[in-house]
Amino acid sequence: MYLGIDLGTSAVKTVLVDDAQRVIASESRSLATVSPQPGYSEQDPAQWIDATFATLDALKASHADALAAVAGIGLSGQMHGATLLDASLRPLRPCILWNDGRSATECRVLEQRWPALREVTGNKAMPGFTAPKLLWIAAHEPEIFAATKLVLLPKAYLRLVLSGEAVEDVSDASGSLWLDVARRDWSDAALAASGLSREHMPRLVEGCAPATTLRSELARRWGMVRRPVIAGGAGDNPAGAVGIGAIRPGASFVSLGTSGALMAPTDRIAANPDRVVHTFCHAIPGMWIQAGAILSAASCLAWLARLFGVTEAELLAPLGARPQAPSPVSFLPYLAGERTPHDDPVVRGMLDGLSHGTDRAAIVQAVLEGVAFALADCRDALADAGTWIAEADVIGGGSRSAFWLSVLANVLNIPIHRFAGGETGAAFGAARLGRLAVSGEAIEAVCTRPQRIEAFEPDVALVDAYAERLPAWRELYRPRH
Repeated sequence: MYLGIDLGTSAVKTVLVDDAQRVIASESRSLATVSPQPGYSEQDPAQWIDATFATLDALKASHADALAAVAGIGLSGQMHGATLLDASLRPLRPCILWNDGRSATECRVLEQRWPALREVTGNKAMPGFTAPKLLWIAAHEPEIFAATKLVLLPKAYLRLVLSGEAVEDVSDASGSLWLDVARRDWSDAALAASGLSREHMPRLVEGCAPATTLRSELARRWGMVRRPVIAGGAGDNPAGAVGIGAIRPGASFVSLGTSGALMAPTDRIAANPDRVVHTFCHAIPGMWIQAGAILSAASCLAWLARLFGVTEAELLAPLGARPQAPSPVSFLPYLAGERTPHDDPVVRGMLDGLSHGTDRAAIVQAVLEGVAFALADCRDALADAGTWIAEADVIGGGSRSAFWLSVLANVLNIPIHRFAGGETGAAFGAARLGRLAVSGEAIEAVCTRPQRIEAFEPDVALVDAYAERLPAWRELYRPRH
């Protein structure tokens, strides 16, 4: 038996997976995000621990025998968050999250201090990454910065609590701007530019390698017969890739979670930081991931559901299975700023084309199309780096909507494929990494592609209609700075 724990932005999801790679049980607990000021996004690390322990306590109550047999644990997590710990390994302040936009000025400072940043890290300095957050802390909360002894990404903090050791995997570390992505090791020059050193960093391992073991008292709490090995794990999107077997070139996929991404595994680094294409180490040794990332995807639909006071399912139901034509309304999904291709933390969303005749369905469809158009921007940025997307699988909560996947297929003009259980892909991928850390099996033998349950093919008429709309949609973007 193996556990996969995904520390997301909106929830912690834990899955229990058997030796035949069947999900025996799953539990989820919600997380809250706070915004002390506009553009800020933070979470209390204590709630990560409470939520994780609650999922495991629930699994013990419902599947005690299966949980007792767990041999390996894999962790997946939201990337880029800055969790600052003191000398006693206690958090000094709430974690600054990936969608926090406060450190735009520090990004410019960081690139001036270290001109080789883009070449070494494969990425442009943006507020979402971890390093600029530390420069902001140094400038605005100097007493916190001075007291900081260890900087961890969210899942590494969870691992610290679970094991007592500070360890991070190279895929998650890639999103810090402190990693040399070619060497898969911390860059001393990057750390120095942030006023830090290796002493502030956790030990690095590959995602499928053993990292540590569960504390004995926690193994007893959950009735485990041995102390399970904890794997290196992965950032949420690399873990999702492992979950759907996207471990080699050609296996592109779309993530429709709180944020969104269009990603392609590669066996070479093909960085394009000027177009805000991300280059991350994969959770698989010797592999990388090229990604175009958008800050708001399924969260746009959640926002609209809150606005109308209904569930997301109630918003989607009247739309049917596929669009008949583009919505007359256009939506920019920049509710938290945007990454690819704009790198604009202060831009905000927009509804355009409203009239007295606009109904709720037109607005809902526009929101889904706006996210798809933003992913088309990611597609084009990846193409500029030499990465062409011919088809894509889809993971994340948004993958449940057939209408949305039909929109995606027509906007991107590629086949889109859905799996059973795609919304739990990151947790399932983490469980696979936990298994590999224990068994030492061949990666291809474990990270197989699950059976596709549905394909969404482009429709020529809709492809043409959306292609005609895309330039006008792009014209709506206006930088605010």
